[in-house]
Amino acid sequence: MTLKEKLETDLSVAMKGRDELRTRTLRMALTAVKNEEVAGKQVRRLSDDDVVKVLTREAKKRREAATAFEEAGRAESAQAERDEGGVLEEYLPAQLGEAELAALVADAIAESGAAGPRAMGQVMKIVNPKVAGRAEGGRVAAEVKRQLAE
Repeated sequence: MTLKEKLETDLSVAMKGRDELRTRTLRMALTAVKNEEVAGKQVRRLSDDDVVKVLTREAKKRREAATAFEEAGRAESAQAERDEGGVLEEYLPAQLGEAELAALVADAIAESGAAGPRAMGQVMKIVNPKVAGRAEGGRVAAEVKRQLAE
């Protein structure tokens, strides 16, 4: 069963169970996946990795929206965004901890023989495929920058 099929099946279960939050979130996620499939010049079927990328992007949108609502004093809307993000997190791979990320970056630096901040691109090319959806790009870049500065 592909990830998209799992989302569709879970949506059906959520609708039957009248789970409003889950239904709303899964509909939004499936819409984003379908939009990604038809984007560009040719319709394509997304792989599970592509679906994970779409879900990661949607989860990030929820976190950013929750922060914006919180800053605007709209706690109820912020909580709704966090709840949706929580549903999406169930379909994403487990996020890397700080120690795991630091170890991956250190390995990539050793592998590339990089030194100094100018070598950041070389290191990112090696680290990104290994991280793939398990850590946000900003976190990875910050860790690479920190280790190259040492």
